[in-house]
Amino acid sequence: MKVLILGGTGAMGVPLVKVLGERGDEVYVTSRRVRPSKRENVHYVVGDAHDIDFVRSLLDESFDAIVDFMIYSTSQFEEVVKLFLENTGHYFFLSSSRVYADAGDSLLREDSPRLLDICHDEEYLKTDEYALRKAREENILRSSGFNNWTIIRPYITFNDNRLQLGVLEKEGWLQRAVAGKTIVFSEDIASKFTTLTYGGDVSVHIASLIGKTEAKGQAFHITTNETIRWSDVLSCYLETFERVMGQRPRVLMVPRFEDMVPSGKATYQVKYDRLYNRRFDNSKIVSLTAEAGTFHLMLDSLNHCLEGFLKSKREFSGCSWSQEGFLDRLTHEHTSLSTIHGWKGKTKYMLGRYFPRPMLRMLAGRI
Repeated sequence: MKVLILGGTGAMGVPLVKVLGERGDEVYVTSRRVRPSKRENVHYVVGDAHDIDFVRSLLDESFDAIVDFMIYSTSQFEEVVKLFLENTGHYFFLSSSRVYADAGDSLLREDSPRLLDICHDEEYLKTDEYALRKAREENILRSSGFNNWTIIRPYITFNDNRLQLGVLEKEGWLQRAVAGKTIVFSEDIASKFTTLTYGGDVSVHIASLIGKTEAKGQAFHITTNETIRWSDVLSCYLETFERVMGQRPRVLMVPRFEDMVPSGKATYQVKYDRLYNRRFDNSKIVSLTAEAGTFHLMLDSLNHCLEGFLKSKREFSGCSWSQEGFLDRLTHEHTSLSTIHGWKGKTKYMLGRYFPRPMLRMLAGRI
């Protein structure tokens, strides 16, 4: 099997390359930088997979399958989708389980209502926010006249480099704990049920779908069927941190997520996802890929991945200094300006730490 993976260097792409390489497939992976390959049948192709001319040059060769991890605007996707569908036997589109509307206490299934179809928030519907964009792109696929596609809807995936708390990446909570500062989290999200799935599990199931006729023209959410509250995720992180680092982080709980952000960041993601109880019925994917094995246990895997990150002493990928300043304001803590590189970062931190919140909202994105 000859497989092209577009943008395959993330939490799902890296393990997918490993799975396909180990089973003997000829794998081509796009990357913005040169990457060494440990296997003769895995090839990294340097280029921007958003560049249509670069993609066309790749498709001069024939591929049995294309797995597309790229993120497009709706208009960008309309421009490239036919090119993919015409040039492969099986195209995998990475959507998201954020497309689903609130199911209340019911289990989410692949035919559950989507936000795009039943939401009445006109201001939200005017946007191309992630959940709406993915649903619109799914519609483009379904109306394409082709049937050689499969829609994958992962939910919240994690590995030892991506560990989320609500909508916060590790740079928004774990970096504070490592620095000896207080983690800030919100009670409204903490009380909700969620599912987090190990990225490697998603990749194993994608690999098992490649070439399956029964998977074509179908959508699958690839999630564990375990469900826990976000407060349980936080407790797991705290216990692991204490065991590895010898000290339990302090936590400040605020009533609402909007109380801990200065500029309305992630408003729609919170309102139309993290404040829903998310429970999944994964029987559709399991019935078709039973040979792919079971899903890793959620808390055990989160513990293992956090421990791996802490012990490896890897660096964090960055920091939102305006957000960090605002959190320091809430916790009455400080970050030394000497540790912040560049005047822009220092300015953003000072604004977040000391300026009135209405002014921060007005200035958001301007500096």
